[in-house]
Amino acid sequence: MAAKNTGVRAVALAVLAALALAVSGCASEETPAAPQASAGASGSQAPAAIKEGLKIAFLPKAVNNPYFDASDNKGGKVAVEEFKGVYSQTGPSEASPSAQVSYINTLSQQGTDVIVVSANDKDAICGALNEARAAGAKVVTYDSDTNPTCRDAFINQASAEGIAASQIKLISEAVGPDGGEIAILSATANATNQNAWIEMMKTELAKPEYAKLKLVGTVYGDDDDQKSFQEAQGLLAKYPNLKGIISPTTVGVAAAARYLSGSEYKGKVQLTGLGTPNQMRAFLKDGTVKSFALWNPSDLGYLAAYTGGALASGMIAGKEGDKFTAGKLGEYTVGKDGAVLLGDPFVFTKDNIDDFDF
Repeated sequence: MAAKNTGVRAVALAVLAALALAVSGCASEETPAAPQASAGASGSQAPAAIKEGLKIAFLPKAVNNPYFDASDNKGGKVAVEEFKGVYSQTGPSEASPSAQVSYINTLSQQGTDVIVVSANDKDAICGALNEARAAGAKVVTYDSDTNPTCRDAFINQASAEGIAASQIKLISEAVGPDGGEIAILSATANATNQNAWIEMMKTELAKPEYAKLKLVGTVYGDDDDQKSFQEAQGLLAKYPNLKGIISPTTVGVAAAARYLSGSEYKGKVQLTGLGTPNQMRAFLKDGTVKSFALWNPSDLGYLAAYTGGALASGMIAGKEGDKFTAGKLGEYTVGKDGAVLLGDPFVFTKDNIDDFDF
């Protein structure tokens, strides 16, 4: 992600160490630092570098989604090329657990070394993933996790607590001190990450400072633009006193913004969520949205690729305490249940939106 204003870029980097502001598609000309070695499970010294020629496939919730284009093609691909692997992206055109299963089976049959997957359901794809692992593949989840027993590592874009806290804070600030009714426009009903964030949002809303906010409903747009648009429209029809909508999905928040921007509710019903700058720029500038948040999706894919490469090379085992270096992003430590945390979400406003391009 290129920062047009170097001063703003420096501040963002200082605040969010994990949110690198370099465009993933324009990797540094410097040779990335070699991933650091760590002791293997047996105590022996692990390899010092990622093997060349590893086949690493990204399987997003759905292809042709701007978010996954950034994470996979502008992040994961860059990383794989850096350590001289073979990159590919494949997946269904619509978010479907059963469709993901067929792609996992195909990747396993093709002898893929690493499958990087954003799960449409935490349990439905587990059988296929474990079969792929038994056949020799390493499995890394990113964006949306499976049951921990079904993969080797999970790249968490931000903690559920951090995302929930930021979303409630942003909608509270947008709605104002009088509060009122709010609703959530989510992705699919079974999306692991969405459900975790929603539960944490409910916990956050129980705090005294948010006593004037009332969550009245949660609807699902299935990460489909038209359905998300219709669900946003439906919320306003069902809840005429609605003051705000939270949509923690890039497809949903952009669709809801598009609906609000052309309706009588523009400026009256507030919207926040998780979106990309290029999707949301116009809606910040025309006053439909005051602020929204996100991490750098290209960094998420980049980190997922390096984690998969380190696993497939025997550098780490995905156990708590394992350390490795993810190219330009620096050193990471594997946490509980094989989770690797990218960093905290970043808040975009009309004052900083033009400093970002992704």
